[in-house]
Amino acid sequence: MTIDRRKFFKSVAITGMTIIGVNATGANKKSSGDDDTEFHGILYDSSICIGCQACEKACAEAHGLPEPTAKPEVGVIRKTSENQRCVINAYETSQGEVYVRNQCMHCNEPACASACLTQAMYKTKEGPVIWREDKCMGCRYCMISCPFDVPKFEYGSTNPKIQKCDMCYDRIIKGEKPVCVETCGDALFFGTRRELVAEARRRIAEIPELYIDQIYGEHVAGGTGYLYLAPVDHKELGFDTRLQNSSYPALTKGFLYSVPSVFVLVPTLLLGIHEATKSRKSKEENHD
Repeated sequence: MTIDRRKFFKSVAITGMTIIGVNATGANKKSSGDDDTEFHGILYDSSICIGCQACEKACAEAHGLPEPTAKPEVGVIRKTSENQRCVINAYETSQGEVYVRNQCMHCNEPACASACLTQAMYKTKEGPVIWREDKCMGCRYCMISCPFDVPKFEYGSTNPKIQKCDMCYDRIIKGEKPVCVETCGDALFFGTRRELVAEARRRIAEIPELYIDQIYGEHVAGGTGYLYLAPVDHKELGFDTRLQNSSYPALTKGFLYSVPSVFVLVPTLLLGIHEATKSRKSKEENHD
């Protein structure tokens, strides 16, 4: 199959400029009219969660995924997968059985977006980190870079996608709450990140005997869109407390400037070939 050379070089040029224009920290620049937009997120209170899995089922239904069948069980750690964007796990702790929800953390400065050469993994101005299929070249760098091991690739699909929680971004931009928050009674609280931190601190101050005086996600990995309140030390709930507080993309800034251009241009070249080939194939199909 021959490749449309004009389309090919146009794709390479556009992609190259995209890479050059990406902030080294991976955060997307806001336009001047978006300065008043705050990141939104979700506060999860594990002292309230009863492990009913209503959020899991609502998420699966909303995104066309199989209904979860496994139940939270102490000693069994369930992980997100290409078929499940969020999971509830049960832990036996010093305060009895406690449930914890796991999903994409929607980092303020996401490593996945920083590692993505085509901005397929994208931090929106509203807060959610989303995956854009039309821009993905299938490199899976987002999976390798995520400190929370969240993005999952559909290896068994003929048209594979990257699956992860997108915080129901399509609902947020319409002024609606994520489906998990709408479904859950009390354990999930949606709002701006500023509101979530204030709410978490209010709960800790009002019932200090119920919570440890920490908000997981407030600072870890540069801050995340999902924040957690817990009645016990986060180590007891499976959290990786070894993660640093500074953002992971910030660590790569010096490295990115020292990498030979060939390592950046090769993926760009491959994407250009992919786009040009796709365009050519589409033209041939229409001609037939």
